[in-house]
Amino acid sequence: MKTALITGCSSGYGLETARYFLDQGWKVIATMRTPREGVLPASPALRLLALDVTSEASIAAAIEAAGPIDVLVNNAGIGVVGAFEATPMAHIRRVFETNTFGVMAMTQAVIPQFRARRSGVIVNVTSSVTLAPMPLAAAYTASKQAIEGFTGSLAHELAHFNVRAKLVEPGYAPTTNFAHNTQVRIEDLIPEAYADFAGPIFAAFAQPALVTKETDVAEAVWLAANDASSRLRFAAGADAVALARAA
Repeated sequence: MKTALITGCSSGYGLETARYFLDQGWKVIATMRTPREGVLPASPALRLLALDVTSEASIAAAIEAAGPIDVLVNNAGIGVVGAFEATPMAHIRRVFETNTFGVMAMTQAVIPQFRARRSGVIVNVTSSVTLAPMPLAAAYTASKQAIEGFTGSLAHELAHFNVRAKLVEPGYAPTTNFAHNTQVRIEDLIPEAYADFAGPIFAAFAQPALVTKETDVAEAVWLAANDASSRLRFAAGADAVALARAA
């Protein structure tokens, strides 16, 4: 039975991905900043671990507690939507600490065991903002675009050890907590000067033609984790798939 360690499992994509891997008969180590019993069905194949991907000590403790794993899914992330001009640099740094440096730190922590066994998969969850420029998402896009480049380059060096690195690119999922898992309110990031520009954009967000569901992402992560080819990118969700085809 294979084991997957998944970050950011308290809600959204991470929660659904953990549930999906359990349903496929895998052992799952579901991590979150503050583990909560009951968010996932009780199972002898499930372990909950505390993990803050911005803390070196927390990462080391979680990796030691987890033991050998077959797949790392870097899903934990925070969002930021708003005018870049109005976004505090302190918050942008927080976004990068989780979305970019947290992914890199987790990846670096598992490479030694994968390299030693000459086996393993790293799946990094980014976003469809990397597939086409999106308004009011400059800082968030930058944090995710960095992981796109990072993963593409990393895949080459890890392939030498029969270790794979993959990208999953979810689209817009209005049923997740994306807009709420941040310390800065969207309203505070839209100055009056940007109101006329932002209004139509938020109106379009409210009535999207295509969307992504949590199950779309879980299925894409599963495909990526089990893909033995050199394929790097897996779009997740109808809107992301459409963007990927147009790119």
